[in-house]
This record gives sequence, C-alpha cells and structure tokens, in this order.
Amino acid sequence: MEELTDILVGLEQRINAYRSRFQELEKKRRRLDDEIATIKKYLELAETLYRVEADKAKLASLSNQIITTDDSKGLRPGPVMDVTDQSREILLGRSKYVGKSVPQAAYEILRESNRAMHAKELVQRLIEGGLQIKGKTPLTS
Repeated sequence: MEELTDILVGLEQRINAYRSRFQELEKKRRRLDDEIATIKKYLELAETLYRVEADKAKLASLSNQIITTDDSKGLRPGPVMDVTDQSREILLGRSKYVGKSVPQAAYEILRESNRAMHAKELVQRLIEGGLQIKGKTPLTS
C-alpha cells in the first residue's frame, strides 16, 4: 500500500511540474506572438514607406523634367505636395502603440496630451494607435 502512495505522490509531482512548464511555455508563446505581430507591423510600415519614398523620388524626377520643359515656355508649376510626410504620419499613428503594454501606452497618451482623459477616450486612442485590447469590455479591462 505504501508503494502505491509513493507512486501517486510521484505522479502528482510530475503532473504539477508539467503543468507549470506548460503554463510557462504558453506565456512565452503569447509574448512571441505579440513580438511577431509587432515585427510584421514594422515590416509592413517599412515596405510601405519604401514604396512611398521610391514614388516620391520618381515624382521629383518627373517634376524636375516638367519644370525644365515649362521654363522654356515661361510657365511655372504650382508647389508639389509632400505626400510622404502625410503618409508617414498616418502609418506611424496607426502602429504607434503596437507591442507596448496597455499601461505603457496609456501613460504615453496621457503624457503627450498633458491633461486628464475619460477612460472611453483613452481606450479609443489606444485602439487608434494599433493596440489590441483583449477584454470583452475594454473600459473595465
């Protein structure tokens, strides 16, 4: 009977050790999934900015050709709008808080706004900044 008790105790210890290790690995996987999502966003952002900059260079080249052609006719084209800066602002704004914890991102928002905010407005800014809030009711999460 004592042997059976020893076996059961040993198995319980193994089960607890496996559970503990399983939970550690699950946490690590969630962190890695978050990191992967962040890297994907940054990669997407970098590729988009690259395309925008390449297009901007093409536009500048074409613009210079048009200016030289129009100068011979005595015409002056209007100023070319800087699309890159606008695109960069939009893209960076949407991934501003990706990869950060909710408290870190909330602190950043409050520090930047330099004023008190209602939780609803804070949650809206977090979501607009690319942060995923996993709770069903974000205001109480």
